[in-house]
Amino acid sequence: MITVENISKSFGEIHALQDVSFHIRRGEIFGLLGPNGAGKSTSIHILSTLLRPDSGEVLFDGKPLYSDVQGVKMKIGVVPQEIALYEKLSALDNLLFWGGLYRMPRARLRNKAAEVLELVGLSGRARDPVSEYSGGMKRRVNLACALLHDPQLLLMDEPTVGVDPQSRNHVFEVIEALHAAGKTIVYTTHYMEEAERLCERIAIIDRGRIAAIGSLEELRKISGITDILRIRLAPSQRALLPQIAESLKALRVDEQKGELEIECQNIGKELPQIIAAVQKAGGQIESIESERAHLESIFLKLTGTALRD
Repeated sequence: MITVENISKSFGEIHALQDVSFHIRRGEIFGLLGPNGAGKSTSIHILSTLLRPDSGEVLFDGKPLYSDVQGVKMKIGVVPQEIALYEKLSALDNLLFWGGLYRMPRARLRNKAAEVLELVGLSGRARDPVSEYSGGMKRRVNLACALLHDPQLLLMDEPTVGVDPQSRNHVFEVIEALHAAGKTIVYTTHYMEEAERLCERIAIIDRGRIAAIGSLEELRKISGITDILRIRLAPSQRALLPQIAESLKALRVDEQKGELEIECQNIGKELPQIIAAVQKAGGQIESIESERAHLESIFLKLTGTALRD
């Protein structure tokens, strides 16, 4: 549905995107995962036609994105990172205003407004001023506004920032319902658990460059981390933690807990060697746990740094 080919975008000396390429399949949830300043919002602004790249090309259904900007805008819904609502208006009036920009017939717009308010769980508060809403409720109205014209492509830029757990879970449920209905969704986030829960494929982006793209399982293979081994040393041995972590090239060290995480491709073969290395260094193991590699470890391996807020 969307093909991004070698796009770059700079703002003065800041290189927001550098030779970025990816493809978004129709009907999938495609994630852009990275810290603030990685280039996620710039990518969304380009996909929504608000910005043009300095170089490269974006195709929408095989045609250049900017060949028919107005036509493309009618097919795209955008949930911006910043809340875009009129505080003194009710949720319903906000929807009627924003929906009017799409020149929807009045009767159809009212029906659609009622439908999307029900979808985001706010039909009972439809006539209350937005100023009386919590941050999470405002985010849900933002999402409702993006759905009014039934877009083919939904662009969601950090839609759960500052959202309470109840509203965040409601947003997740709405996204999953939209996905089940066949919507194509681009979802940017710096929350690992969101990307793992929602996205079929994930592009890891850092400092304006794509580090890797794939499903979680594909990212495990790309990074070379299939499993994570978590070793906790006995309290009396924790002074040895830095030395052991260095010798085993640990992914992460938690000195407070006395733990280190080690990447493994085959735990069965590697575990005896790891235990022997810890014991050789004088360490006494209190506990060992293993789990499938998670996105945080994969991100750390691929970018060389932890995900920053």
